[in-house]
Amino acid sequence: MYEMLIYGVSFDLVGKQPIVLLKTADGNKFLPIWIGHPEAAAILMKLQSQAPPRPMTHDLLSDMLEQLGAQVVRITVTELRENTFYAQITVAQNGNEIEVDSRPSDAIALAIRAEAPIFAADRVIEESAIEFEGDEVTEEQLEEEVAKFKHFLEDVTPDQFAVEDGDEEIEEDGEDEEEEEED
Repeated sequence: MYEMLIYGVSFDLVGKQPIVLLKTADGNKFLPIWIGHPEAAAILMKLQSQAPPRPMTHDLLSDMLEQLGAQVVRITVTELRENTFYAQITVAQNGNEIEVDSRPSDAIALAIRAEAPIFAADRVIEESAIEFEGDEVTEEQLEEEVAKFKHFLEDVTPDQFAVEDGDEEIEEDGEDEEEEEED
């Protein structure tokens, strides 16, 4: 498992969808997760130390857990399935830990409030993270890579990953093996 830090919240330049960007704590791998506008607002408000006049949903949940004597131990981005990330919130109460299924955006918003560490499963990082060479990454480089990744996700098909043994490729000029045998 990789410990993750919140690198920031940004907006996809094409679809104007919010993205929370997690960075490995001891590396240069970034995990972009597209989230909803309310969750982006909840994350940003806490990151910017702003307090709403009344508790938001994540504040309410955090307060309830505290009142019940429970604490968020960690949150983990567990998998990416069909272009959707999944997460778990680990809560401890009276010496017992329970795992609660969650959307990553809600789990991250809760983790910030509970000051709980954020993790990502090895497989999630191996399959979905973007790695940058060098020490520092500019915002421009980051946005460019995130845009490339989103474009890839929009256009990729399962057929692009499947190559069956023995399949012959057709030449660009349209000739295939049968036509060559006739000559």
